[in-house]
Amino acid sequence: MTVESTAARKPRRSAGTKRTAAKKPPGAQPELVQLLTPEGKRVKNGEYDAYVADITPEELRGLYRDMVLTRRFDAEATSLQRQGELGLWASLLGQEAAQIGSGRATREDDYVFPTYREHGVAWCRGVDPTNLLGMFRGVNNGGWDPNSNNFHLYTIVIGSQTLHATGYAMGVAKDGADSAVIAYFGDGASSQGDVAESFTFSAVYNAPVVFFCQNNQWAISEPTERQSRVPLYQRAQGYGFPGVRVDGNDVLACLAVTKWALERARRGEGPTLVEAYTYRMGAHTTSDDPTKYRADEEREAWEAKDPIQRLRTYLEASNHADEGFFAELEAESEALGRRVREVVRAMPDPDHFAIFENVYADGHALVDEERAQFAAYQASFADEGEGK
Repeated sequence: MTVESTAARKPRRSAGTKRTAAKKPPGAQPELVQLLTPEGKRVKNGEYDAYVADITPEELRGLYRDMVLTRRFDAEATSLQRQGELGLWASLLGQEAAQIGSGRATREDDYVFPTYREHGVAWCRGVDPTNLLGMFRGVNNGGWDPNSNNFHLYTIVIGSQTLHATGYAMGVAKDGADSAVIAYFGDGASSQGDVAESFTFSAVYNAPVVFFCQNNQWAISEPTERQSRVPLYQRAQGYGFPGVRVDGNDVLACLAVTKWALERARRGEGPTLVEAYTYRMGAHTTSDDPTKYRADEEREAWEAKDPIQRLRTYLEASNHADEGFFAELEAESEALGRRVREVVRAMPDPDHFAIFENVYADGHALVDEERAQFAAYQASFADEGEGK
């Protein structure tokens, strides 16, 4: 497979010529780096094969295990939110390969800046998955020490973590360290000014940072074509650094391309934009209903590209995994599901009145009034229970 070069030159337009967005013929597929087809066939790529050339059957099984357990954790969290145990949940369903492949490409001394959907990357960095759930239950602001795993707390403000990552990477360069930084964001965040500023500063200061954009096709209900006239990875050329589009449902390709990008960052060659072309199989969050804005046929087409199934097909065809492995993993998955449910249900209920604290330094009459109204509202449920 080939990758479109961000350095490719386009013919000049004559003055006054109306510019129209290029359209692909029906059924056309984007060009991207791919090492494992949706059918589970291994394909060669002269530029990136070297980065996975020494991968062992055990490591391949490890990637499969990572994706399966991450998906199970995500499914349990979604279910717990539906049962009222979490206030909200942002599912990663369909994006497992992008997160596990890129996450496993990082070194222990690299630093990761996530958004709020990088549950698979957190898994790769050794963060206990149950620690991710406290914030979504409203009992803490994160639940883990970022410096213990070099994995920053989740960032809810769209795109701002790219600025944090760029500043951190500039500091890494000034310290003379050979580690790298990776910042995750989505296609929607790519339209934010913070991301544009991050690109500018990282390029000017040659910061050792990888911008990993998971293009899951939808910024909540806004499709990618409403956000950009060109493929997202091509934006990098305007800032003077490389951009690569990778099959985001191919865990091997994501692993290889991210390794390449991180290595060039560590060598002092500056930033890289990686666009992982994938699909958000579920809702944006559990407060969203994607059936309102996208067709079932689109989702079904992406189901055929499922990242877990394609690796399983490859493992079976290559005799790298047997039924005993899959059965053992299923049992491990069930155990993880039980642990997640038990941990969440043992968490305290959030303090409903915490939202009124620290609004004003010296208090405010309006906040006091709203607190009293909310207290009366909460008390009404107790009164109903007592039959009053």
